[in-house]
Amino acid sequence: MTDVLVVGAGPAGLSAAVACANQGLSVRVADEFYQPGGRLLGQLHQEPDGTWWNGLDEAVKLHDEAIRHGVRIDCGVSVYNVERSPNGWHVSTTDGSIDVPVLLLATGATETAVPVPGWTLPGVMSIGAAQVMTNVQRVRVGTRGVVIGVNILSVAIVRELRLAGVHVERMVLPAANPVTAEAGHPASVMESLLRVAHLAPSPFLRLGGKLMGLPGLQALGLRLYPKSGVKMWGVPLQLRTAALEIVGEAQVEGVRVARITREGKPIPGTEQVIPADFVCIAGGLSPLAELAAVAGCPFAYLPSLGGHVPLHNERMQTPLPGLYVAGNITGIESAKVAMVQGTAAGLAIAEDLGALRDPSKLQQAIGQVEAVRRQAVIQFHPEIAQGRQQVHSMYDNFPKSQGDL
Repeated sequence: MTDVLVVGAGPAGLSAAVACANQGLSVRVADEFYQPGGRLLGQLHQEPDGTWWNGLDEAVKLHDEAIRHGVRIDCGVSVYNVERSPNGWHVSTTDGSIDVPVLLLATGATETAVPVPGWTLPGVMSIGAAQVMTNVQRVRVGTRGVVIGVNILSVAIVRELRLAGVHVERMVLPAANPVTAEAGHPASVMESLLRVAHLAPSPFLRLGGKLMGLPGLQALGLRLYPKSGVKMWGVPLQLRTAALEIVGEAQVEGVRVARITREGKPIPGTEQVIPADFVCIAGGLSPLAELAAVAGCPFAYLPSLGGHVPLHNERMQTPLPGLYVAGNITGIESAKVAMVQGTAAGLAIAEDLGALRDPSKLQQAIGQVEAVRRQAVIQFHPEIAQGRQQVHSMYDNFPKSQGDL
């Protein structure tokens, strides 16, 4: 009999599976991808101390540890329905159905789509797809590209593309409209980039990032921002240029861009076409939480966590008995945070099933989540800590009788 089913073999799911199995529970993991590891598989970045974080290596370590603890990992298996049963959860998968007392959803995040005219042309992809093709499948995405959307995710992945020898011509903003919202406004984008100024490749840029954080200097910096952009790893970040259209006949041939005002409005007479054979669109990340919705879990909409997230507490419990969540389904953060969240969730599950040998381990794991969050090199949202407090408070105030329906 399986005690725990984990949906998602990424950093949170594998860490939770290891924590559960280490307490003697029978654990099964299902993931629709053909290889375990989730987003770890495509991650590669340099830490401030000069060491490299290689997500592929981390995924192998987690996978091997899970196997050593007897975890069953089923890849290429999709979960398409979950519903309450008398003894827990009835889960429908493409490999048959399974009944389990406890279900953990660690489904991760999905990229937010940003519609740009011409985005259906061959050669247009999300920035995450370019990362997977480059770092996982070892496929060259093209010879000359343009990235539409300047955010923390796209800047990090552009560096990975450059390390792989892929030429990125420039990074520009999407045209400002109700869909792109703040992503099309230079001031908002500059403010978001200041949170990762410490990762800039030169002391000059790092100093500039610190100075721009001072009151009153952001507006001045935006007004004086070079038309050609500021280069990061040899790629110009053009915060005063927006993509109006992706052009081409049978495939991508270029991107029509224009200079924009500080409010994001195109300046007449400044249009030009930038030649390119591939385009990456970067709209950011949001929690992939459909299965939690199917299960009937209550939600909260918190932009500080990336969008709609299932209600949960610091033990990663939802108001529904036997349903837990961990990782980016609970809010967009780094893989390191997802891993410690998974461990906390696994230990909480073990305690609730009467299998936790040392209760102090759970409190230590919860504290570790906070510690890793504070030390995170990259924060996708500036108010993540406040968002966490808010969702935990909402969980505490949620009528528990509703969770039993």
